[in-house]
Amino acid sequence: MDDVKLLKILEKDPRISTKDLADILDETENNILEVKNRLERNKVICGYHTVINWDKTNCDRVQAIIEVSAKTERDKGYDEVAMRIARFPEVKSLYLMSGKNEFMVLIDGKTMREIADFVGQKLAPLEGVMSTVTCFVLKQYKIEGVVIDEEHFEDQRQIVTP
Repeated sequence: MDDVKLLKILEKDPRISTKDLADILDETENNILEVKNRLERNKVICGYHTVINWDKTNCDRVQAIIEVSAKTERDKGYDEVAMRIARFPEVKSLYLMSGKNEFMVLIDGKTMREIADFVGQKLAPLEGVMSTVTCFVLKQYKIEGVVIDEEHFEDQRQIVTP
C-alpha cells in the first residue's frame, strides 16, 4: 500500500472510516488498520485534529503568533531553545523559520492580557531568547485548508450578457 496516498486522504478527512479507506485504496480493512497503527507508532501520524470556528461559540479565546529571535547554543543549534519553548502548555505550535526571526510560536489564551503575561513572564526571559514580537489574530478566514465562513466567500459577480 502507498503510505503517502493514505496520509493524504487522512489529512483531508481524519474521520473517514476504515471501510471507505479500504475501498478507495483497494486494500483490506485489516491492512489499513495495520498501516495506520504503524504510522502512529512511528510518529508519522502525530494526532487527529478538528477545525473549529471559535467565533461561533461563547468561548473567550484569543490567538497570537509570536515571532522569537533566539541565539544558537554551541553544539546544539536552536534545538535546546526550541525544547524550552515547546515545554510550555500554552504553546500550540512551534516552528523554526527562515527570515528575520528564528521561531514562530502559536498560542491560545482567554484574553490578550493572559498572552501578554505569558510572553513577558515566561517566554521572553528564557535563556536563548533575544526578543519577541507578538501579533494577535483578529479574524480567521481559513484554517488548515478549510474556509471558515463560506457564505462570505460565495461568488458575488454579476453575469454580463452581450
